[in-house]
Amino acid sequence: MIIDGLPGGGAEKVVLTLSKGLIERGHRVSLFSLRAVCDYAIPAGLDYQVIQDTCHMPWRKLTELSRRAACLDRAIMQAEKEQGRFDLVVSHLHKTDRIVSRCRHLDKDKTWFCLHGVFSASYLAHRQGFSLWQKKLKTRRVYQNRNIIGVSQYVVSDLKRSFAIQPKHERIIFNPFDFDTVRTAAMQPCEMAGEPYLIHVGRFHQTKRHDRLLRAYAKTGISAPLVLIGQGTDEAVGKIKKLALTLGIQDRVIFKGFTSNPYPWIRNAKLLVVSSDSEGFGNVLVEALICQVPVVSTRCPGGPVSIMTGELARGLANLDVDSLADTIADVWSNPPDVSQLDLEAYSIEAICKQYLALIAS
Repeated sequence: MIIDGLPGGGAEKVVLTLSKGLIERGHRVSLFSLRAVCDYAIPAGLDYQVIQDTCHMPWRKLTELSRRAACLDRAIMQAEKEQGRFDLVVSHLHKTDRIVSRCRHLDKDKTWFCLHGVFSASYLAHRQGFSLWQKKLKTRRVYQNRNIIGVSQYVVSDLKRSFAIQPKHERIIFNPFDFDTVRTAAMQPCEMAGEPYLIHVGRFHQTKRHDRLLRAYAKTGISAPLVLIGQGTDEAVGKIKKLALTLGIQDRVIFKGFTSNPYPWIRNAKLLVVSSDSEGFGNVLVEALICQVPVVSTRCPGGPVSIMTGELARGLANLDVDSLADTIADVWSNPPDVSQLDLEAYSIEAICKQYLALIAS
């Protein structure tokens, strides 16, 4: 496994969950992190290595990708010298992919790029002219004729359509969830247990659309508090706090910051809301359903529409404040029964089997 770092994000949690699952099933796993940042516990038995860039030369940006690829190559060669050749290499997140695509030592047939987000939304939304053309070209160079994993069908289709890319092989593999671990962690104390509240879990980033969430919440007239769990820059958090004040809901919006165990907060909530413009998968939706908590989400590009099917589809809202407010109010007052859902497709057992199948493909 190779990733740009392990800050408190969804893709990072996926990598650690997958690594832990593979180790528990008798496989040896190495995780190469390209930054020293780590906000999660490292699973027992994981060969965790930080490959940090130490170059401070004025021209370091010009040579960054090739330089860091060479460092990664050396680390992988050393690991293989000590432990044997890797059967499978999975690169996670675009910054990592750009570096891994330049590694000369890695076998292209054994290397897969896992797409966790909707690339057009993340990298093209605010570009035009030469900048747009350049980004498409650079992205095409990374993924053209390479092995691609998408956490939802949409992220792969978007990459192919928006960047004119044709993968060598493509697979759709959902994110893995260790149900027992989630349920056990969810049983920890929560200071708001027994109180009705809504919850949103996600970093303070423009794509998460906390502004849409607050406006919709204010419009519902629900008096129960809204709990926000996630980290962000002081500027991003300050902007949302200012909006809460403007909307007159500052006393009902609780900013909890980042927590490595959000599950007790999720389990005790009456409703979890996703308000994003795009979601590669939507980890928190499955986590809430594992905790038997109803969910509402925008019908955004990505994974939510594939997760929220059947009776859950009633919780899908259009990408506007009025629709989100109406959907929140509806599900809040008349929640679906989520106690008997079949979530086996997201189990760590099922997902590990699909990753291991890549070795023989």
